[in-house]
Amino acid sequence: MRSRPFRAFISTGLLAITGLFALTGLAQDQKVEYIATPLSGTVTMIKGRGGNIAVSAGEDGVFIIDDQLKPLTDQLLGAIRDISDQPIRFVINTHYHGDHVGGNETLGKAGSVIIAHDNIRQRMNSDQFNHFFNETTPAWPADSLPVVTFNDRVTLHFNGEAVAVHHVPRGHTDGDSIVHFPASNVIHMGDIFFNGLYPYIDLDGGGSIQGMIAAAELGISLADGETRVIAGHGPASDLDGLTAYRDFLAKARDNVQLLLDQGMSLQQAVDARPTAEWDEALGKTWITPAQWVTFIYNSLTGVDHFTALESQDTTTE
Repeated sequence: MRSRPFRAFISTGLLAITGLFALTGLAQDQKVEYIATPLSGTVTMIKGRGGNIAVSAGEDGVFIIDDQLKPLTDQLLGAIRDISDQPIRFVINTHYHGDHVGGNETLGKAGSVIIAHDNIRQRMNSDQFNHFFNETTPAWPADSLPVVTFNDRVTLHFNGEAVAVHHVPRGHTDGDSIVHFPASNVIHMGDIFFNGLYPYIDLDGGGSIQGMIAAAELGISLADGETRVIAGHGPASDLDGLTAYRDFLAKARDNVQLLLDQGMSLQQAVDARPTAEWDEALGKTWITPAQWVTFIYNSLTGVDHFTALESQDTTTE
């Protein structure tokens, strides 16, 4: 089934993305609904609280992409067991944020092999200060850290297909990967793709608008008209949806670049509302229009952190 254009995806369920890092105030007994959507004979998408997960289950066992939030790991594992009761042999992390690596410690202690880009291990192994959240995420416990890391690409031969993990430099962070299941015709984009809301670019974590666009283009190059595309947040999509998202990113970048070429300051660029055509549809769920413009402006000017202005509401839920 074809997806609607990117800007038409608005879902109240996207409030699940709030608190991309630790969510330390989240109670372990908070009940979360997990929705499983089969995408192929072996690959299932799970949507819950945090980044979307892919589960590959078949004759070789189970591996997953990302593992959401630490306090909810037991609930997530229950949702995965509804798909397969085999042990989780491998975990691939698409980046280092806590809503994607929170289950690593439990899974690592249970014997799962955690795989990620080199930069993810480096960031998880040290304290990380983030200007957007104005907080420091402490280094993760040793059992949370990836034990197999790679520089550019790694392939996992599992459940009847060669699953290719591609590093995409300086996208949402500096350690992002997108994961391609060629036989299943499924792509997991991680947080390169926020479907239905303005994306978060972790400037402190090495992210950039240029890298986001390049990563989306790589995803497009791997897809065809039948490909199912898993976004980091939001509903599953397809080639049309990912292409529309790439076009949105590129046009938003170009609109801000025009203001830079006119010599506008960050405050002036924010006030000029260069993303006005998307603000109503995409700017009311989490990232505000002013914050989105700031991510782009700072990417284009080489500023490696978020800059809060008086016109921006930087409160996150």
